[in-house]
Amino acid sequence: MSSGADRRGPVIVVGAGAAGLGCALDLVRAGLTVSVLEAADEVGGRMRTDHHQGFLLDRGFQVFNTSYPQVKRRLSLARLRLRPFTPGVLVHTDGGGRARFADPTRRPADALRSLTGGRVPPRGLAAVAALSAADTLLPARVLKRLPERTTRAELARWGVPAAVVDGLLRPFLAGVFLEDELETSSRMFHLTWRSMVRGTLTLPAEGIGAVPRQLAAALPPGRVELGTRVTALSPTGVTLADGTFRDASAVVVATDTDTAGALVPGAAPVPTRTVTTYHHATARSPLREPTLLVDARRRFLNTCVLTEVASTYSTDGRALVSTSVLGADGPGREAALRPVLAEVYGTDTADWERVGALTVPGALPAMTAPWTLSRTSRTATPGVYVCGDHRATGSLQGALASGARAAREVLADRSRE
Repeated sequence: MSSGADRRGPVIVVGAGAAGLGCALDLVRAGLTVSVLEAADEVGGRMRTDHHQGFLLDRGFQVFNTSYPQVKRRLSLARLRLRPFTPGVLVHTDGGGRARFADPTRRPADALRSLTGGRVPPRGLAAVAALSAADTLLPARVLKRLPERTTRAELARWGVPAAVVDGLLRPFLAGVFLEDELETSSRMFHLTWRSMVRGTLTLPAEGIGAVPRQLAAALPPGRVELGTRVTALSPTGVTLADGTFRDASAVVVATDTDTAGALVPGAAPVPTRTVTTYHHATARSPLREPTLLVDARRRFLNTCVLTEVASTYSTDGRALVSTSVLGADGPGREAALRPVLAEVYGTDTADWERVGALTVPGALPAMTAPWTLSRTSRTATPGVYVCGDHRATGSLQGALASGARAAREVLADRSRE
């Protein structure tokens, strides 16, 4: 099969994000010749890490979940040198205090403090515990078939009090789904909650960009071409920005949804969420623990002292604070955020140095109900395929799973030729 596949030309994968790299790896392991064409100067797509002023700056707020099946299958966690976040989050409450919220099935002591401190009523704690236990124990295939509604409606169905939802869960989930109305599909919520309960949220010591770099390194040398933009395609190949045509036996488009929609007729883009992340440097850490801090008043999505999670994010000992907000950057937005951070961290932020601000358009698909958790990569044009988290779930797991599905469908179609 391998030699016959080679005579028909390589499979070209457009895009070296997680989906494209996962697809390419599976095709190579099946014996096909593959070329991955990436327009940017580095692999990763939205999973990129920049080196700037002595800091590692991830593009957008990123976490790495150790429980994802695709992650366990494809990556060496030891080589990533993962650094864990504290389980649970700190919530800056409407009253100006802090509440620590953690899954009661994993952190019973923290849950008990929330209960005795009056933050969470007993029935709220019991509801969250029951939900967590079910999502932990039920097979993923069962969770995928549950009746679909909004996340807010699902939490109410489980008996989680509205005060717990709005005061604790919504501030946290807003940063997970990049929306603060809890309109994300309940099926997506259950799969996400399951992954967080079963796994650990971490960061690689060398930044989130270490993940796609490890995937790319597993490909044969020379298979990934950076700075190579595809402007048009057909079942027989692709046209590059310089007018060059590359022959292909099949083309897999593993880009963001807008680029895929522009390249592939009929591949309509899906709605997405945009996030902006501000990075600040300060001489002293304003929070001496590797914990996410969220805001009940929804003035930002989340904030964290990244150097408390991984000291490798700074080369000179200064602390790096990362704060994400919904939408794009704009005049005065960072200045307005500083007094909010001063309140939340209980410190003066006037001398914090802004070292980065990055808006990530299309950071996640808007996974509102009804949302299909896995879509075929096949398109109306035979020989052309589309994959990415926008055709599965908005996560590293979703991107890799979509890439794996595209590889399976390419191989299945070739076997029928």
